[in-house]
Amino acid sequence: AQRVSEQALAQESAVERAMLAGSVLVLLIVELLNTAIEVVVDRIGLERHALSGFAKDAGSAAVMLTLALVALTWGLILFV
Repeated sequence: AQRVSEQALAQESAVERAMLAGSVLVLLIVELLNTAIEVVVDRIGLERHALSGFAKDAGSAAVMLTLALVALTWGLILFV
């Protein structure tokens, strides 16, 4: 019975490590997409436009929500 619980603990630990690394990877992907949106908007024109501002704000909001997800994931795995 002891050996089975050690194997289960090792598997759980591997899943937790994958979740920690995966959450940071998702954050980097969303940040790259946000950067791409900002570059395209700036390339199209430098004059202010409501839709351009909305696109940049939405990209930034996506990064913020992903950062909150990373913090929640790390917090739950490391401190609970």
